[in-house]
Amino acid sequence: MTTLLKILLCVVLVFVAFKLCALLILPAVFGVGALLALGTGLVGVLAAVTVGLLAVALLVLVVLSPLWMPVLAVCGLVSLCRRRPAAKAN
Repeated sequence: MTTLLKILLCVVLVFVAFKLCALLILPAVFGVGALLALGTGLVGVLAAVTVGLLAVALLVLVVLSPLWMPVLAVCGLVSLCRRRPAAKAN
Protein backbone atom coordinates (compact mmCIF):
# COMPACT_ATOMS: atom_id res chain seq x y z
CA MET A 1 0.00 0.00 0.00
CA THR A 2 1.36 3.38 -0.84
CA THR A 3 1.84 6.13 1.69
CA LEU A 4 -0.95 8.23 0.19
CA LEU A 5 -3.46 5.40 0.53
CA LYS A 6 -2.40 4.84 4.15
CA ILE A 7 -2.92 8.52 4.95
CA LEU A 8 -6.33 8.54 3.24
CA LEU A 9 -7.34 5.40 5.13
CA CYS A 10 -6.34 7.02 8.43
CA VAL A 11 -8.33 10.15 7.57
CA VAL A 12 -11.42 8.07 6.71
CA LEU A 13 -11.05 6.10 9.94
CA VAL A 14 -10.81 9.34 11.94
CA PHE A 15 -14.01 10.61 10.31
CA VAL A 16 -15.80 7.34 11.08
CA ALA A 17 -14.56 7.44 14.67
CA PHE A 18 -15.88 10.99 15.10
CA LYS A 19 -19.26 9.97 13.67
CA LEU A 20 -19.47 6.96 16.01
CA CYS A 21 -18.18 8.92 19.00
CA ALA A 22 -21.66 9.90 20.16
CA LEU A 23 -22.79 6.26 20.05
CA LEU A 24 -19.70 5.10 21.91
CA ILE A 25 -19.77 7.78 24.63
CA LEU A 26 -23.33 7.03 25.76
CA PRO A 27 -22.59 3.55 27.21
CA ALA A 28 -19.41 4.89 28.79
CA VAL A 29 -21.36 7.65 30.54
CA PHE A 30 -23.90 5.14 31.83
CA GLY A 31 -21.09 2.87 33.00
CA VAL A 32 -19.35 5.68 34.88
CA GLY A 33 -22.67 6.70 36.45
CA ALA A 34 -23.32 3.15 37.58
CA LEU A 35 -19.83 2.90 39.08
CA LEU A 36 -20.33 6.18 40.94
CA ALA A 37 -23.65 4.97 42.34
CA LEU A 38 -22.09 1.68 43.41
CA GLY A 39 -19.15 3.46 45.03
CA THR A 40 -21.46 5.81 46.93
CA GLY A 41 -23.45 2.85 48.18
CA LEU A 42 -20.31 1.04 49.31
CA VAL A 43 -19.04 4.13 51.14
CA GLY A 44 -22.39 4.40 52.91
CA VAL A 45 -22.27 0.77 53.98
CA LEU A 46 -18.68 1.15 55.15
CA ALA A 47 -19.59 4.22 57.20
CA ALA A 48 -22.53 2.40 58.80
CA VAL A 49 -20.34 -0.58 59.71
CA THR A 50 -17.68 1.71 61.18
CA VAL A 51 -20.21 3.57 63.31
CA GLY A 52 -21.65 0.27 64.48
CA LEU A 53 -18.24 -1.07 65.48
CA LEU A 54 -17.41 2.14 67.34
CA ALA A 55 -20.73 1.94 69.18
CA VAL A 56 -20.00 -1.66 70.21
CA ALA A 57 -16.50 -0.69 71.39
CA LEU A 58 -17.90 2.17 73.46
CA LEU A 59 -20.53 -0.14 74.93
CA VAL A 60 -17.84 -2.66 75.93
CA LEU A 61 -15.79 0.11 77.56
CA VAL A 62 -18.80 1.35 79.51
CA VAL A 63 -19.81 -2.14 80.64
CA LEU A 64 -16.27 -3.05 81.72
CA SER A 65 -15.51 0.31 83.36
CA PRO A 66 -16.06 -1.05 86.91
CA LEU A 67 -13.11 -3.36 86.19
CA TRP A 68 -10.63 -1.17 84.36
CA MET A 69 -11.15 2.12 86.23
CA PRO A 70 -9.81 0.82 89.60
CA VAL A 71 -6.95 -0.97 87.82
CA LEU A 72 -6.05 2.28 86.09
CA ALA A 73 -6.19 4.17 89.41
CA VAL A 74 -3.91 1.63 91.12
CA CYS A 75 -1.41 1.79 88.23
CA GLY A 76 -1.39 5.58 88.50
CA LEU A 77 -0.78 5.49 92.27
CA VAL A 78 2.03 2.95 91.88
CA SER A 79 3.72 5.08 89.21
CA LEU A 80 3.45 8.16 91.47
CA CYS A 81 4.89 6.40 94.53
CA ARG A 82 7.61 4.44 92.75
CA ARG A 83 11.15 5.71 93.10
CA ARG A 84 12.73 6.76 89.90
CA PRO A 85 16.39 5.94 89.43
CA ALA A 86 18.71 8.92 89.59
CA ALA A 87 19.94 10.19 86.27
CA LYS A 88 23.54 9.28 85.54
CA ALA A 89 25.91 12.16 84.94
CA ASN A 90 28.17 11.74 81.96
